[in-house]
Amino acid sequence: MGEMDAIQDPIKRAWWKEASVYQIYPASFKDSNGDGIGDLPGIFSKLDYIKALGVDIIWLCPIYKSPQVDMGYDISDYYKIHAPYGTVADVDKLIQGCHERGMKFVMDLVVNHTSDQHKWFQESKKGKDNEFRDWYMWKKPKFDAEGNRHPPNNWAAAWGGSVWEYDEASDEYYLHLFAPQQPDLNWENPKVRAAVHDIIRFWLDKGVDGFRMDVINFISKVPGLPDAEITRPDQEFQSGHKFFACGPRLHEFLLAIGKILKEYNAFSVGEMPGVDDPQDILDAVGFDRGELNMIFHFEIVNLDHGDGGKFSPRDWKLSELKQIVNKWQTFMINNDGWNALYLENHDQSRSVSRWGSDLPEFRTACAKMFATFLALQSGTVFVYQGQELGLINLPYDRPISDYRDLETLNAWEDLIAKHPDDKEMQRALKQQITLKSRDNARTPMQWSNSKYAGFSTAKPWQKENESYTEINAETQVGVKDSVFEHWSSVLRLRKLHKDVFIYGDFELLDEKHKDVFTYARTFEKQKVIVVANFRTTAVTWSVPKDIRLQKKNILISNYSDTEIKDGSVSLRPFEAIVFSAN
Repeated sequence: MGEMDAIQDPIKRAWWKEASVYQIYPASFKDSNGDGIGDLPGIFSKLDYIKALGVDIIWLCPIYKSPQVDMGYDISDYYKIHAPYGTVADVDKLIQGCHERGMKFVMDLVVNHTSDQHKWFQESKKGKDNEFRDWYMWKKPKFDAEGNRHPPNNWAAAWGGSVWEYDEASDEYYLHLFAPQQPDLNWENPKVRAAVHDIIRFWLDKGVDGFRMDVINFISKVPGLPDAEITRPDQEFQSGHKFFACGPRLHEFLLAIGKILKEYNAFSVGEMPGVDDPQDILDAVGFDRGELNMIFHFEIVNLDHGDGGKFSPRDWKLSELKQIVNKWQTFMINNDGWNALYLENHDQSRSVSRWGSDLPEFRTACAKMFATFLALQSGTVFVYQGQELGLINLPYDRPISDYRDLETLNAWEDLIAKHPDDKEMQRALKQQITLKSRDNARTPMQWSNSKYAGFSTAKPWQKENESYTEINAETQVGVKDSVFEHWSSVLRLRKLHKDVFIYGDFELLDEKHKDVFTYARTFEKQKVIVVANFRTTAVTWSVPKDIRLQKKNILISNYSDTEIKDGSVSLRPFEAIVFSAN
């Protein structure tokens, strides 16, 4: 019987493959009590809005107790909630509210590091004999020929400087891949792993439906923590990625987590920076591996990073985007893996401004084009708050003093320290910050055109984006041809034709076209073509010879009157068409 079943439906179906996810940045979503900070009751009040979009899962960025050095990615207690957001009882209410509406609730799990205020680290710092000492990664200093003290290795931290922080009391350094206030846990210690497993079970027992796992591929480091190769001679510290991204015991650690998740039929998505080899990722997300359901890779969102890092410019070509999308789509489909599809999140700026055009005459069509292009690929779709409204980046003239993001402020302070009088370098960096700063995604959600964008009755913790007067939820929900309603239609289409859009094959078409991204999704005899113009100008697209494109076959488009003449289509700026090719 089992064998026959496999023959009848070889497709590996799963609820999480068919789902779409709405990501919430709690501080900026909705303030319910007038303190200028978003909170859990605020999120609860907007559950019907999220349900109307047509998503299945809500994922919250960290809401645990935290000193908020890195917006909650520095956790001081995994069992308590950051007080301005609410209480554990508010989480219970939110879980219930999601479940009553047929949605699932996913939390962020940050276990590569903790806050330096966590009781484990407070104990660890007390001395070499403390029982928590080896819960973190401590090492003795290095000394040069002159007897000067140096960090144990040459690795660079994510936002500049060394990954090592010196502790005078014990004459040792502790490792922090991120900020000094975010010490890395020592996953080699079985007690650490057991403590993490307890945290996971605690929240799953409360009804949480799964986790997004922050930098999860960093938890296993190469023993001995050797020096990194010198790739940037002008810098004191070097990228140590190859010694901590996908380390030797990663899959063993993930399998232990996966076993717990399986007991609860829970959802998991891992964030995996610094990995370009699909095989490394397949080892974590292969359908029968039992580790993670899917991962976030970074190849698309790093496409415009120059040689000097995120805030250095790089011109990208559509052919490069095609190559990346095609690589991940075909590899995952052919190897029983699964993709997490995203263009925006709390660490990325707004796709319309970054990859398209946010000029008033283009931005609506552009936002709809990206929705169509992204959501009909193979994978689970992730929509970041405001993306469904086509929110845009901050204006260039926003002063640096209004920014709150650590990464942005560190980059600016670093430049000012090195080049205090170089106005041209400062202008160039400001331009890159406007284009790519994480704060572009972290300004208050734009609910209406009333004061503070309808986010709060008080001055928000971060100044709102002035675009709220024109781009907001109130002017879009239930309004024909709005970005919100287009997103809703695309997500509905994905579900309506789930065999082809979720379980179908992917084929890149018209690979050489410099302006238009075209792909086909096929399942048995069904075939659907997605065509997207990435330009602000009209572009001609020739329909492939073996395909008949007729108006009646159009499933969705972002313009109302597509014109087909003699086997070609004149695509208007950012026009996207989806049609059945049967």
